[in-house]
Amino acid sequence: MGLKENRFTKTFQEEQFPELKAQIIAAAGFDVPLNIEWSTLFEDRFLHLYNDSYPKIYFLPLVAAFKSIAADEMGKEALAESLKEIHILNTKDHHNPTNAYAFSNGVLTVDHSPILNADDVDSRTKVLVNLLENNL
Repeated sequence: MGLKENRFTKTFQEEQFPELKAQIIAAAGFDVPLNIEWSTLFEDRFLHLYNDSYPKIYFLPLVAAFKSIAADEMGKEALAESLKEIHILNTKDHHNPTNAYAFSNGVLTVDHSPILNADDVDSRTKVLVNLLENNL
């Protein structure tokens, strides 16, 4: 990461990330560890779009999916017992949610392009809910 990316990451982590993390914790009902590989979440030509795309791609689908799963006590318990960590990265530039999410050994992996199909939050949420419901 260069200076531009480091500056953006620091600003995002200080200004937007705390609220997004709080929303994830509230939706899940517990403080699930987030392992974010910030250095993989960049494509230089799109840096100006990340303030809008990061929440839509990486965080808001988690909030919505966790709210859906944890809507009752059974879901809250299953999520708390099974989900140990969320790992966010971009290694394959996936933009199709079916290929971008995996759940194994308590780790929910989000490996998604930081920009492609940013506005398609609903599709990502549906895939996450289905993946978690089938694996919790």
